[in-house]
Amino acid sequence: MSAALWQRELREQFPIVTAHPESAYLDSAATSQKPRAVLEAVLTYLTTSNANAGRGAYPWANRTTELVEETRERVKEFLGDPEPGHSTVHFTSGTTEGLRAVARDWLVPYLTDGDEILVPFADHRANLDPWLEAQRLLAARGVRVHLRALPYQAVSGDYDHRALGDLVGPRTRFVAATHTHHVYGGDMNVHRIRAAVGPEVPICLDAAQSVGHLPVDLADPALDVDFVVFSGHKAMALPGSGAVWARNARGPGFRPAGWQGTPNTAGIVSLRAALDWLDAAGPERIAGWTAGLTTRLTDRLRHLDAYEILGCPTSLAADSALPAAQRRHCIVTFRHHDIPSDDLGFILYSHGLMVRADSLCQAGAGEKDGSVRVSLHVYNTEEEIDRLLAVLASLV
Repeated sequence: MSAALWQRELREQFPIVTAHPESAYLDSAATSQKPRAVLEAVLTYLTTSNANAGRGAYPWANRTTELVEETRERVKEFLGDPEPGHSTVHFTSGTTEGLRAVARDWLVPYLTDGDEILVPFADHRANLDPWLEAQRLLAARGVRVHLRALPYQAVSGDYDHRALGDLVGPRTRFVAATHTHHVYGGDMNVHRIRAAVGPEVPICLDAAQSVGHLPVDLADPALDVDFVVFSGHKAMALPGSGAVWARNARGPGFRPAGWQGTPNTAGIVSLRAALDWLDAAGPERIAGWTAGLTTRLTDRLRHLDAYEILGCPTSLAADSALPAAQRRHCIVTFRHHDIPSDDLGFILYSHGLMVRADSLCQAGAGEKDGSVRVSLHVYNTEEEIDRLLAVLASLV
């Protein structure tokens, strides 16, 4: 089957997309649209076996408990977990809650006075604030922990892996990193972080922009991390769903603190259905399709002098010589030199183009740092990219 026919068949499985052919949804980094299979799985669950999990002995409750436990194993399978018998999966409302759980429930008890952790100060705020909170909690107990900022390359927005090596010391105990940057769209080359910090330091990975968008294979030595945290709603599941996967190989095992209340059973059901759908569609094919759209947009946008592309301006361009590992995934973020980003967002929406236009929750960014982000998924088309480019070109 040709790529175009394959994509057309997948696009038709998204009711909200097909119901609004005049609109182009270009904000999948904020939340993805949901295929019919996910919506039907949730409706079937709610109308056939809706009950609380782990709290009843009747069939509906038993089936709900089974669905929750089966989804834990499904998450491990989807991520390519090489040792599912040792790892654990904890369901959360999304990446933000998951990273906070790692910070509060695992990192705080793990650290001692004088320890150091490396954290990103220019990624999503969800991957900075929890570590700052952990530092404050420890300080209140008289435990001093030093936060070191991960260094960045000025042009590409990638981590500066050479400079990172100089920050690692005998008291380095933990690294928080991002898999795919939510502003620059770049692969942040986690394998280089592992090489820089050595084999013993735990790494927590914010995978909000990779799970559901790209193949994620924990059996690959290049992805030797200890936590993978992601949001279901960015991976075609319902809002309020997400997970923390913990390898439990370095440091203590991950166990969320406190009494675990009622889980979001409908969200968990949707997550399982979404992972099944993504596997059937093929993460490699999805990544290939969105890479083609990103190339189309980047290659033409960089020739419009009125715009500045954030991150490496030639990444994923047709004549780019960068290796594949440094290229963009699904995201192109830019500014107009004269039109404020929020105004540009309104202009694009007036043409039926839905994009994100603000500071993008980037840590350290303020109102003056606003930009326009186009983020793509498998339901987007070349025609939508061309519509966007036509409007942008008219504003030069």
